[in-house]
Amino acid sequence: QVQLVESGGGLVQAGDSLRLSCTASGRTFSTTVMGWFRKAPGKEREFVAAIRCSDGTRRIADSVKGRFTISRDNAKNTVNLQMNDLNPEDTAVYYCAADEDTYISANYPGYDYWGQGTQVTVSS
Repeated sequence: QVQLVESGGGLVQAGDSLRLSCTASGRTFSTTVMGWFRKAPGKEREFVAAIRCSDGTRRIADSVKGRFTISRDNAKNTVNLQMNDLNPEDTAVYYCAADEDTYISANYPGYDYWGQGTQVTVSS
């Protein structure tokens, strides 16, 4: 099993930046891909970004491309999501996810492990 713990959420104003972190523990050697999804009230869970830990290959959703960056620190089993120029539409619960497959999926059923989520609220 793999446990994921997110941190870094909070309340910010439009235009601000925020950095989310996700630390994996347990069978971390099996987590090949780590990523982020978000879910806003009344909306479906949405893919944000993911990274393959072995080679750093990234996949970023079009809705956040140019504003959000995903990175990883394999030594610390941590994945970070740097979010810049936030707007109210980015308000959601952000979930860290991990998968044992090498394919970087943008669909949430493609991930085996999930964190509890961290709230990000952007005020206008």
